[in-house]
Amino acid sequence: MSGKEDYKYREIITKAVCGKGRKFSQATHTVTPSHRPTSILGCWIINHSFSAKNKKDFVDVDGVYDINIWYSYNNNTKTEVVTETVKYKDEVPLRKKDENVVSDDFEVLAKAVQEPNAQEATIAPNGNKIVVHVERDFIVEAIGETKVYVAINPDGTIDTWDDEDWEDLEVEDEEFEDLDPNFLIGDLEE
Repeated sequence: MSGKEDYKYREIITKAVCGKGRKFSQATHTVTPSHRPTSILGCWIINHSFSAKNKKDFVDVDGVYDINIWYSYNNNTKTEVVTETVKYKDEVPLRKKDENVVSDDFEVLAKAVQEPNAQEATIAPNGNKIVVHVERDFIVEAIGETKVYVAINPDGTIDTWDDEDWEDLEVEDEEFEDLDPNFLIGDLEE
């Protein structure tokens, strides 16, 4: 007897990626410097840190970063750097989910695809504040217990391939000389 009848199947519970998600976020922050700004000389985000927690159908990413703005004031005669710490929370939905999950107790991995980045910093219309536009992008993976099905071979034989089995299949350099480089290109006018 051969074929599918020879095999029995087992359910195995193992840890695997059971859900994935991604979220791109934009935020606007208003920073109040100690002097009325004349012009913005630079803006950057530093000291970014975050943590992620499982919330069943989504992952909460809680983070914090510092916005540093270098600006001039007093009719461009003096400069100063103002720093403001910003906290944020992003809910990243789990779009791909495994239906064979044993429990909702997931371990969560989160990665910043794009660290928070200042896209633009402008002086507000009232003239005494600075408006900063920030973008960030996260991917998350939920790792949990899931079921997989494995075929069991009752006679215990395992097909193995040794390196020796492949030696006869190696291609010699001379065989490459006979190849037609235009074979896959074909007639482009058709």
